[in-house]
Amino acid sequence: MASYKAFLKSGHPPTLFAAFLYFDFSFAVWVLNGAMGPFITEQFHLTQGQVGLMVSVPTLAGAFMRFPLGVLSQYIGRKKAAIVEMSAIIIALLYGFYFVKSFNDVLAMGVLLGIAGASFGVALSLGSGWFPPKYKGLAMGIAGAGNSGTALAALFAPRLATHFGWQHVYGFAAAMMLLPLLVMVLFAKEPPDIEHQSLSQHLKCLWEKDGWAFNFVYIITFGGFIGLATFLPSFYVKQFHVTKIQAGSLTVLATLTGSATRVVGGWFADRIGGITTLSVIFLIAIAGLFGLMAAPSLLATTLLFMLCFAALGAGNGATFQLVPLRWPITTAVAGGMIGEIGALGGGILPNLLGQSKQHTGSYRMGFIVYAALAFLILIMLRIVSRGWTSTWVGKGGRAISNPIEEPAMAAD
Repeated sequence: MASYKAFLKSGHPPTLFAAFLYFDFSFAVWVLNGAMGPFITEQFHLTQGQVGLMVSVPTLAGAFMRFPLGVLSQYIGRKKAAIVEMSAIIIALLYGFYFVKSFNDVLAMGVLLGIAGASFGVALSLGSGWFPPKYKGLAMGIAGAGNSGTALAALFAPRLATHFGWQHVYGFAAAMMLLPLLVMVLFAKEPPDIEHQSLSQHLKCLWEKDGWAFNFVYIITFGGFIGLATFLPSFYVKQFHVTKIQAGSLTVLATLTGSATRVVGGWFADRIGGITTLSVIFLIAIAGLFGLMAAPSLLATTLLFMLCFAALGAGNGATFQLVPLRWPITTAVAGGMIGEIGALGGGILPNLLGQSKQHTGSYRMGFIVYAALAFLILIMLRIVSRGWTSTWVGKGGRAISNPIEEPAMAAD
């Protein structure tokens, strides 16, 4: 209790709370089309390939929008950038409420929903900006818990769509976004840890071997998390013929598991090392994917999805235990770029599953291909991490007591 009080006194809790709400509601909006996938599919008679495309468009758009929002936050401040983004989200949702009439309109709306997906870097930086280095990890974890917004969307969107129609859900979401917007305006304060990074500093991660190693890892952990979360409602309806509300409730079970284990993954990574933790997590995720190939019962499928989400969520936490150790000076910049590439990976799994179902009549091939991709990236991690443990990190990926200066990898 004493350490918790010390944590609260060390920073500005109202700003942290505002950042959490901002990220939570934004994340819910980001995955809204996925949560309403079964309703949209029914109205427009979509193929499974079209479903995969529909749910992946917001994910891809959000990944591309993270960079411009990050640049904007450096010029006008993180609080103002968050206010601008939430205002744009509300306008986008009103567009969906009034003007979405066809499948092409849904795809266009998916691009607009991507605005909400850009919130990651600003929310975490805003939430942790008032806290000293020894508490930044906890603050980022609290703000990052906003990825539980996937559960909010899966829980409420199907119920609202059943009673009012799926297009009206955009209107309800626009009204609900007023809550985090008002909290941000009234209670948040711009943190003092202002850092201005140049474009070359932001893109530096793209030219480094270590940067791409982390990018590939995050493509599986975060990309798999967001991709699976958006496709799951449609999967349940198509595979098991459950009601749309039941599909949403089952999705909530899985996504909440993944949100909760993000903190657990970081905790284990602190103690046994991020490399060791990620290695175990990848094996668990791959085992879960292989189990799903057998097309088991509804109960077994749900438990396997919960296992996969638990592994992927923990993988997100373990990845960002290592990032500050590799880039102690430019953690935010490197983390932002890794987050962007990882979010782009969120389009892989929905399209693999959709195309697999459409062309083979089963989701099995999609799970096989993704499991194979995860296994290849695990091998890559084990190979490249041999160099890490001899330079900037301890055995298994634990922090070393006397960290060396950030290594220059530009020549790699």
